[in-house]
Amino acid sequence: MIPPVKINFYENDINEIQQKITEVLQSGMLTLGKYGKQLEEEFASLTNSQHAISTANGTCSIEIILRCLNLKDKEVILPTNTFLATYLAAKSAGCKIKFVDCEEDLNMSLQQVKDAITENTAAVILVHIGGAVAVDTMAIASLCEDKNIYLVEDAAHAHGSYLNGKHAGTFGIAGSFSFYPTKVITSGEGGIIITDNEDIAQRAKVFRDQGKAGFLGNIHTELGYNWRMSELHAVVGIYQVRRLLEFTQQRRDIAKVFDEKLSNTKFKLHKVADPEKSNYYKYILYLPEGTDRVEFKKKMRENGVILGGEVYELPIHLQPVVKDIEGTKEGDFPKAEKFCSQHICLPVFPGMTEDQVNTVIEKLIQVIA
Repeated sequence: MIPPVKINFYENDINEIQQKITEVLQSGMLTLGKYGKQLEEEFASLTNSQHAISTANGTCSIEIILRCLNLKDKEVILPTNTFLATYLAAKSAGCKIKFVDCEEDLNMSLQQVKDAITENTAAVILVHIGGAVAVDTMAIASLCEDKNIYLVEDAAHAHGSYLNGKHAGTFGIAGSFSFYPTKVITSGEGGIIITDNEDIAQRAKVFRDQGKAGFLGNIHTELGYNWRMSELHAVVGIYQVRRLLEFTQQRRDIAKVFDEKLSNTKFKLHKVADPEKSNYYKYILYLPEGTDRVEFKKKMRENGVILGGEVYELPIHLQPVVKDIEGTKEGDFPKAEKFCSQHICLPVFPGMTEDQVNTVIEKLIQVIA
C-alpha cells in the first residue's frame, strides 16, 4: 500500500536524536531548556525572523498570537476553507468571527478581504492552504497596514514556502506553524510562532507558560495556559528543521512528475502560482464533474493507493458545531463548498520512490477510466 503521508527520519538523525533524548532524560530538564531554545533559534534563522517561540501545537500558536494582540471581543476575518483549528483558536481567544470565501488558489483574495472589512475589523487571519503562499498575500498585507488592521498568518502547511523571496509567516505581525506528524516537518506534537515584534515575542513566552512572568517564578501576569513544548519534542524538531530544504525539494520534484504525467488526463490540475516556491504539503487534483469521491477513494485503496485527507472535505461554516454557534448554512460560501466537494490529495512524502509515483499515476488513470 502506498500511504498518503510518511514521516521520514534518516538513520543517523535517529541515532543522534536518541543520544540527545538520553541526555535530556538524565539532565531532568524536560521542558523550556536548551533544545527548545535551539529549535527556536534555528527556525528563526531559517525564516529570517527576529523571534521564534516554540509551543505545544499549531492551534495554540494562533491563539497565543491573538491573545498577545488583545483581540478579545474584536472582529477577526478568516477563511471558511481551512482546518477547524484556525476557527477554534480565534474562538478560544474570544474573537468575533467573520468568514470569507476562497478563490482558485484556495485562499482569500484581496477583493474578498476588502469586501469583508468593516469599522469593527481588528485582524485578518490568512491561511496558506496546501503549502503555497496565498497569491494575494502582499496586497492583503498592504491593505491591512493601510487600514491599521493586524495580519496574522496561519502557516501550518507552509514550512519552507516562499513568495517574492519572503518566507511564509513573515508578511504580517506574526505567523504560526504546526509540527503535527502529517506536516512537512514534525516534532511529534508541537508548533512555533515567528515574529519581528518584541512585545509579541515576550508576551507569547508568558502565555505559553501558564501566564507566569518567569519560568522559575510563581507570579502570573497573564491568563495563560500550559502551551509549552517539551525538550523531547524540541530535539526531534531540530533535526527535522535541518532537513526542511531537502524535504521540500523532494516534494517539488514529485509534484513536477505529477504535473507532467497528469496534464492530459481527465483530471484537472490545481495551479500553483510559483511551483518552485511551494513546499507541496498537499498535491491537489480535481476529479471530473460528477465523480463520486468516496467511491473513487475506495477504488484507489483497493488498487493499493491510499489518498489522504482533503483540504478540506467540509468548509468550516458547514461543520455541525460551527453551524450551531455561528448560524451559518449551505450556500453561504459557494466557491469553498464547490472546491471542498471536488478535489483529492495525492500521496507526497520525502523518500517516495519513482516506482511509487508512477504507480499512483497509473492507478489514478485506471480507476477514473
